[in-house]
Amino acid sequence: MLTLFRKAALILTGVAALAACRKDEVADLSGPLPTADFTVTLNTSQYPVVATFTNKSTDAFLYQWDFGDGSALAQGQNVTHTYKQPGSYRAHLTAAGRTGLGQSQQIPVLIPSICGNAAFGVLTACATSGATSWTISDQPGAVVRLSASGTTLSSSTTLNACQLDDQFSFTSSFTYSYDAKGATYQNSTCGKDLTGNSDFVYKPSGNLGQIVLQQNKSFVGLPDSVNNKTYDIIEATPTKLRLQGTNPDGTKTVTTYIPQLSAQDRAKLYLTGGSSRTWILDNTVAQTIAVGIETAPSSYFAGGALGSLPACQADDEYTFTTANTFTYDAKLETFVAGVYACQAPRSDNTTFTFGPASGLGLAQFVLAKTGTFIGVTDAPASRVYRILSIDNQHMLLRAGTSTDDPVFTIKMRVK
Repeated sequence: MLTLFRKAALILTGVAALAACRKDEVADLSGPLPTADFTVTLNTSQYPVVATFTNKSTDAFLYQWDFGDGSALAQGQNVTHTYKQPGSYRAHLTAAGRTGLGQSQQIPVLIPSICGNAAFGVLTACATSGATSWTISDQPGAVVRLSASGTTLSSSTTLNACQLDDQFSFTSSFTYSYDAKGATYQNSTCGKDLTGNSDFVYKPSGNLGQIVLQQNKSFVGLPDSVNNKTYDIIEATPTKLRLQGTNPDGTKTVTTYIPQLSAQDRAKLYLTGGSSRTWILDNTVAQTIAVGIETAPSSYFAGGALGSLPACQADDEYTFTTANTFTYDAKLETFVAGVYACQAPRSDNTTFTFGPASGLGLAQFVLAKTGTFIGVTDAPASRVYRILSIDNQHMLLRAGTSTDDPVFTIKMRVK
């Protein structure tokens, strides 16, 4: 192929030189001058868009294509070209014949954007950074095997650490990378690192579309031999991505992913659910609220038995949004510390600031309005709440700074 390109370039150069000679020196080159012309058709059933250039030139035998996007020039009578970015490009053809060169007009090629597609927008964050990274969810049911008819054959409970640290990244320019972080889980053990890269094609067909990896032996999630390296997107939200692949034996694997974020960013994502999320005190476990000091957080009160919270406290709702607003809904009554009784509701709302934890914790938020609280009315006046741990269903809070006395350790769950 390289030899052919060099030959074409030499002939084009030679023809150009001949065309520049004096008229009497080209008398031996008879015939009409070449005319360069072409048409373009776009395949928008998948992205990136592939353009097919059909040659309409006459009296020529060599062709050089400029696709207008800064890519390398191409040779050939009829060619295709993949445009990885949307936009308006101006393609141009040079045709060479016995009597000289022909130049086509610059023909506009309008490549549409797929960023407006909701699933692709989540997959690649093309409306913002243009790149996202995902990890396999740490929640039960992250990997589910289905029969060909859709019956559940198995569902994961916990995954190996060398699976949970894997990173799967997609960009809006249709590149994909897998980072195994040192080991890939396969054959029931942490094995050889299979880190690799691939281009991918997005097909907006079906419900949410499909991802088709282009590199041999590439995969998303599990190193299974998924048919045609094709993954159906069956859910795509800012907090969750679910992909389904069909295995050679006809079974299917559904894998759930969560965004690869910093611990602080992930904490806020779980806190707010990506938009708005309501939490309640977790009365389904023992020791829902413990009281103590930072170094001995249950030294004053270890917490009650399972289900021991008063009904007027257990039904309280606490809602957080990504816009940093907090709402407390006491329902009919608020349980008041000190008097240990249900009294008039103290429902309220305020803004909060979110940032790194000052001391132990993944992150913290500070309620702006004096008198607002979570869980207990006698929480520290600092209104600092440190997130000690959090996932998509549960949160462990510590009310108070590391120097407050007392501090409250509070177990919560999503309503």
